[in-house]
Amino acid sequence: MKFSEFKYERLSYEDLKKEYEEKLSALKQSTDEESFMKAFDEINAFRGHVSSMQTLCSIRHTINTADEFYDKENAYWDQTMPLMQVYEVELAKFMLSNPYREKLDIPESYYLTLENTLKSFSPEIITDLQEENRLSTEYGKLKSSAKIEFDGQIYNLASITPLMNDDDRDIRKRATIAYTRFFEENEEKFDEIYDSLVKVRDRMAKKLGYENYTPLGYIRMNRLDYNEEMVRNYRNQVIEDIVPLTVELREKQAKRIGVDKLESYDLSYNFKTGNPKPHGSLDELVQAALQMYTEMSPETAEFFKMMVDGELFDLPTRPNKEMGGYCTGIYDYKVPFIFANTNGTSGDVDVLTHEAGHAFQAFCSISKIRIPDLCVPTMESAEIDSMSMEFFAHPWSHLFFKEEAEKYHYFHISEALKFLPYGCLVDHFQHEVYNNPDMTPAERKACWRRLEKVYKPDVEYDGFPLLERGGFFYRQGHIFQSPFYYIDYTLAQICALQFFVRTLNKDENAWKDYVHICGLGGTKTFTKIVEDAHLKVPFEDGCLKEVSVRMKEELDKIDDSKF
Repeated sequence: MKFSEFKYERLSYEDLKKEYEEKLSALKQSTDEESFMKAFDEINAFRGHVSSMQTLCSIRHTINTADEFYDKENAYWDQTMPLMQVYEVELAKFMLSNPYREKLDIPESYYLTLENTLKSFSPEIITDLQEENRLSTEYGKLKSSAKIEFDGQIYNLASITPLMNDDDRDIRKRATIAYTRFFEENEEKFDEIYDSLVKVRDRMAKKLGYENYTPLGYIRMNRLDYNEEMVRNYRNQVIEDIVPLTVELREKQAKRIGVDKLESYDLSYNFKTGNPKPHGSLDELVQAALQMYTEMSPETAEFFKMMVDGELFDLPTRPNKEMGGYCTGIYDYKVPFIFANTNGTSGDVDVLTHEAGHAFQAFCSISKIRIPDLCVPTMESAEIDSMSMEFFAHPWSHLFFKEEAEKYHYFHISEALKFLPYGCLVDHFQHEVYNNPDMTPAERKACWRRLEKVYKPDVEYDGFPLLERGGFFYRQGHIFQSPFYYIDYTLAQICALQFFVRTLNKDENAWKDYVHICGLGGTKTFTKIVEDAHLKVPFEDGCLKEVSVRMKEELDKIDDSKF
């Protein structure tokens, strides 16, 4: 069955409420383990169906935010899903105290997430959750509304990106000015949305008894086995071990492209011959990915054929399509779906590796794990699956980049390293914002710029007043829509780079370990999954230094001056 044939139907709140109550009652009336698990499976199938309808609506809404039907349906789910939390809490309370808990084959991680469900919800915050959903949707629609005029043509935020990496420095500069102008023209609106989001999240936290949103944010992210102090120590290691290396990489970059100083519009332009670009149309890239996954392993061959046959992705950028990319799962159909905005850059290949890594993980677990909540791991663990797949794909780079494969290798490794400080910057900024919720919009921007000088000390924004004031964060959707979801990428990147080192060392067990953790889903916590993969937990002192030294050695093997 193809994605276009998946049936969507609105489930009325009254029907949902009635069915949830009936299935909860049946669960509570179970008389033995067998009847309990039967009732538990039935309530999970129901919850999976609700999730599937909401997800189908969300996918089709992001594909076209101007579609009136799905715009209304999306608004309905924004209002309804918080109401359903009442029953999720009731289920969590019962499961945590159920009389068969010690005898059931249910992973401990499930109970840990249930505890977080209880810690993160009260009926008192339903209207706040609805407001948070509304504001998040408003942010997405604002970005997708961008119509950027440049040299007589109209672009959106995704389609103008290739011009910001153009070989012609003047085009790069003017395209970056045009891109930034959209945010300047909407500065007041972005500030208003974010200020409202900070305030509603802080209000929720205080209603639930927390000092501010930070501890609630960790709970909502299901951080099951690490805390704020461990993250702070990790960020400090990034500052010490990674930031100096990234400054050095940018110095080499300036020399490569022949400029005395990297301007802000040069930061994404890495080589005098241009950044590596995929060769071929989008359809040809998908066919290259099909060949790669067919050759990579039997598991990936079956997986990607399913994705192609089911048309389980929407890749090209279009007017009114929401920005960004994601992978999600549709429980009823036991399949993942990939959403992206391809634009002719190397990022198009990243979609077919990174998001496909998420999709492959779902493929490995969604049919065999009986609890929907555990079909995917927590966010930081999920990013191990996606980021590692990017590096497992390296031997097939020639299928996408032809003669530029080696250039892509250098580019991919160096960009992975340069991303780490930025990811920590996003995380550190959010800690500052939510620990100090009364900051004004101007103070938040000043805070971003101050931290930017710590994590990217050599980066300046001459000629871009909004960015110099600290407005760069407007473009980072996670800050608005998924608070605290970003350090996850950096933790996973360290794990992915460790997998990469193992492949470079011809470790035959690296792929086996990767497939194993993909199949685990969320049945284990982050550190346990990392240990199962035979990797070092990124919080360990010295881990980042080992990775940075090994990656520098790998980069030094490549003569980047020839690019």
